[in-house]
Amino acid sequence: MSGFRGDGRAALDWVAAYLERVGELPVASSVSPGDVRARLPASPPERAEPFEAVLRDLDDVILPGITHWNHPRFLGYFAISGSEPGILAELLIAALNVNAMLWSTSPAATELEELALDWLRELLGLPEGLHGHIEDTASTATIAALAAARELRPGGAVLTSEQANFSVAKAARLVGLECRFVPVDEEFRMSPDALAAEIDGATAVVATAGTTSTTSVDPILEIAELCGKAGAWLHVDAAYAGSAAVCEEFRWALNGAEHADSIVVNPHKWLFTPIDCSCVWTRRSDAFFRAFSATPEYMPESSGVTDLKDYSPALGRRFRGLKLWAVLRCYGRDGLQALIREHVRLAQLFASWIEETPGWEVVAPHPFSVVCFRRDGSDAENEALLTRVNASGEAFLTHTRLNGRLVLHLAVGNVRTTEDDVRRAWQALQAASS
Repeated sequence: MSGFRGDGRAALDWVAAYLERVGELPVASSVSPGDVRARLPASPPERAEPFEAVLRDLDDVILPGITHWNHPRFLGYFAISGSEPGILAELLIAALNVNAMLWSTSPAATELEELALDWLRELLGLPEGLHGHIEDTASTATIAALAAARELRPGGAVLTSEQANFSVAKAARLVGLECRFVPVDEEFRMSPDALAAEIDGATAVVATAGTTSTTSVDPILEIAELCGKAGAWLHVDAAYAGSAAVCEEFRWALNGAEHADSIVVNPHKWLFTPIDCSCVWTRRSDAFFRAFSATPEYMPESSGVTDLKDYSPALGRRFRGLKLWAVLRCYGRDGLQALIREHVRLAQLFASWIEETPGWEVVAPHPFSVVCFRRDGSDAENEALLTRVNASGEAFLTHTRLNGRLVLHLAVGNVRTTEDDVRRAWQALQAASS
């Protein structure tokens, strides 16, 4: 390896050029299974190759096989984006290459992670005194929360909404607990009455602020009251909608979360931090410690400081706090609020176009930046419409199923998405339906 500065400049130039032109590329990849691998050597090179060869193959082989999540018209799932401060911070994280498993293995990594979590907690209006740390994704955060809950009440069930993310059931299975689903109301929110009938003896309840299909918000305060009476752990999955709480007008989404035993918010979803970065807070750090702490001879316990390995399933820990800190600094409260509000405005604008156009319907409440809708016709016709739009390369959307019907799902969340991008997606939908 040689020429690090020159290769670095070339890599940074590639990244800058990619971000400048990503909106001109087809959003979804059109390669067939095996195409990418078939264009690369089956065996590793015998001799060293220059880094410029990597960049060449990145353009020629890898890029055609990329579905561009950083594209301004990637409007599927929960749209995400890596902002420039976060991308640059990832470079610094890789360069420092620390393992923040113990305070002593990199004091700054531990303390910056704790600081960044405190900053974000304050921005979201969560109470002081919570222990915070970063996991890779909300799936892992849920596993950690349920493992902590099991320390306090082993053997009970995990109760969650019919609309909860499937990762809740997966997490329950991984920690050896039964998962049971609670019915929802007409707005796809967990029913407190139905929960009350099931909660006796439960180990934990997982409430959702921003469900995957519709971004509905469960009545967290009522659920918290039921959990308090039943002695069940309350975990709030606010992976998506929690970010909206940086705006005071959306802070209602976390109403009652101050009573939760744990809560997760994903800055890599709607706070412009490159994946992966999932923030977990708990008021029961003792239960997390009981679930995950271990002190082998070669890793002595620290005194008076936090060893993050003792609160998480993972031992090795990337310096994720650095990229979250960089994004929070470089956008500030005002910048984050402006982006969140703009994304909500764009989603509401899109919903208004649907509602004004004969033959289309909005099928669920849309309080944030996600709209569920469909075209008049069968499920097969709507699925074919989605396939045509995504195959066009003009936009990328996803689907879900509500009340037994297949519906289309548009999510605004990319830092680069503009009104023109949303309009182009709507035009692509209309063209594909004609």
